[in-house]
Amino acid sequence: MEPQMPYDDVAWEQSDNVSDNWLLQFLDIDVKRSIAKFILKHDSGDDPEFTILRKGSFNITLQMKYTYSATNIRFSQPGAILFPEEKVKNEVAVMRYISDQTSIPVPFILHSGTKEESPLNLSPFIMMSHIEHTTTMYDALNTPGCPNEERGVLDPNINEDQLGMLYTQLAKTLLQLSKSEFPKIGSLDQVDDFSWEVTSRPLSMNMNELVRLGTLPRSKLPPLEATFKTASSYIETLAQLNIQHLLYQRNDAVQSADDCRRKFVARQLFYMLARDKKLSLPCCENGPFKLWCDDFRPANILLNENMHIAGVVDWEFTYAGPVEFSYAPPWWLLIEKPEYWSEGIEDWAREFDRRLKTFLTAMRRCEDIDTQHSQLRLSDQMQRSWESGDFWVVYAILHSFAFDAIYWQKIDRRFFGPTETDDPSEAWKERLNLLGENQKAEMERLVTRKLEEMEDRVLVWDPDEYTEAFRQGLMKRREEKVKEDKESHQKAVEGPQI
Repeated sequence: MEPQMPYDDVAWEQSDNVSDNWLLQFLDIDVKRSIAKFILKHDSGDDPEFTILRKGSFNITLQMKYTYSATNIRFSQPGAILFPEEKVKNEVAVMRYISDQTSIPVPFILHSGTKEESPLNLSPFIMMSHIEHTTTMYDALNTPGCPNEERGVLDPNINEDQLGMLYTQLAKTLLQLSKSEFPKIGSLDQVDDFSWEVTSRPLSMNMNELVRLGTLPRSKLPPLEATFKTASSYIETLAQLNIQHLLYQRNDAVQSADDCRRKFVARQLFYMLARDKKLSLPCCENGPFKLWCDDFRPANILLNENMHIAGVVDWEFTYAGPVEFSYAPPWWLLIEKPEYWSEGIEDWAREFDRRLKTFLTAMRRCEDIDTQHSQLRLSDQMQRSWESGDFWVVYAILHSFAFDAIYWQKIDRRFFGPTETDDPSEAWKERLNLLGENQKAEMERLVTRKLEEMEDRVLVWDPDEYTEAFRQGLMKRREEKVKEDKESHQKAVEGPQI
């Protein structure tokens, strides 16, 4: 059994193709000049110097540096972000909330706008203050000498005191986020200068990736205006999305007939658990719900020369989420995800358990100082989540491509008891009796369809209008280039006209 479900490689190629070609325009001096003028229209300083700062997974950031400060402008990348306007709107509201309601240092937003309001109609953007820093939490925790192109992993030889100091700062930030309280699950909207409300669906990183790399139709996501009053209703919706993902990913979703059956059974059983409210905590069913950031991780935490947090960035996939999400200990304590761990999920869990003790010790020290956590401690809830296995339920909910291995190795036996086989990849055969006849018939129809789909590779993709418009323009330019080359070749063959 593979550690994670492969992405649809045809869609992935399209996504990267659009994103890579869109980024090329930032090498054009006229484009950079227009962006620089746009920044100076809304900001000013001595001796401005303009440069491309960095290209991330979802955005490109450019910077105007002054004598004593700097301003960044960040554009969403078509092909990478498939909900660009919604993403930027949500992030602006969240960053302003965090700045006003917590002590977490975040960039100050100077200006933001839609694609139409951006320079040269490039993309939705945020213009914000630059936070000076020396390094990131990722670099401080990562194994020394790890090449940039390789996936990082927590330094196995890191000094325990140093690790405790870094974990303490991370714990303080999570404790700040856990103080937030909202009556519904969803994305924030700023009502006035000092108040925010949950008014729209919780746009998650997983939803973006399901559409981008799992070819899930956008129509299968919760409607834009959808919010959730209970944790169980939201978790049931996400469990249903995992089923839809298997149904709709056109390429690379299954490797064989039995692989398809195994994935179908896992998703049906997980959905049954969600429907029966066995994946959520009764005490947290109605909230109050906590602010949750899908992309909160060491790479987005900036450190100063004293190795203290200078700022936290990249809040685009942040929303009021189930309390269970906040109660789960952070997977990024090891930097690497369990599905990518070279020695497998079980070895990841053993190493995580060891480092979690250090992290929870650090968090308890913070809680001892913070009187607001004197009764219900986040550290106790994280320990309970890990020991009970709720951590794995939350992880499977938030990481659809990693769902299968997590389910069969960490969730199935907890709820449905032991199996005769010790091989998790074969356990599905002993769970067929839990499905109804209609479900079994649906499974066999899906197997037939998926095997037929394996015979060819077709792009079935539902991107946003900006990504699709750029993709169509790219295809048109390539067709014109092919036509020009063909005409030039024909003229060369025919020779000069007499």
